[in-house]
Amino acid sequence: MTNHKIDPNNWIKLYSDYLFNYTITRVSDREIAQDLVSETFLAGLKSMVNFKGEASERTWLISILKRKVIDHYRKINSNKGKAEVRMSYNSDTDSEGDWLEERVADPFDKTAEDTLENSELGEAIHNCLGKLPEKQAEVFKMKTILGYDTETICNELNITASNLWVIIHRARTALADCMEKSWF
Repeated sequence: MTNHKIDPNNWIKLYSDYLFNYTITRVSDREIAQDLVSETFLAGLKSMVNFKGEASERTWLISILKRKVIDHYRKINSNKGKAEVRMSYNSDTDSEGDWLEERVADPFDKTAEDTLENSELGEAIHNCLGKLPEKQAEVFKMKTILGYDTETICNELNITASNLWVIIHRARTALADCMEKSWF
């Protein structure tokens, strides 16, 4: 496409229903879907200058929306387990301040056995990674260990997103087999 012009004045009329329908099937919550579409339009406005015209306007907005949906789930999953539990385990009124989370073991209070087990697990994973084909190991490390996003990995390694997911799947399968043999 040679025409790089986009017209945000028509986005709502042209794309809001399509984007909403796309989103609602992924988040199953009307309010969240509406928020994500709004965020998509706002992000599109902010990054209009980056629109190169290599895809249609709708495709470009969908790619922004996909990232918004992924970010939404990352945010939800990163907050899991972080809620503070304030529930008295004891009906005794004299024990104010004795809360359930104060009775739960401190996850940072590692025993020597835990430390040894973690180092052995780390060593087993490292050994299994070393048995993978070089590209599989590199992609797995970038995605799973270093936390790179798909686009960055694809650009850096000059591969497609679908190729990336095939490589990740093969790496995970091979690692699971290796770990089953060497760790369990």
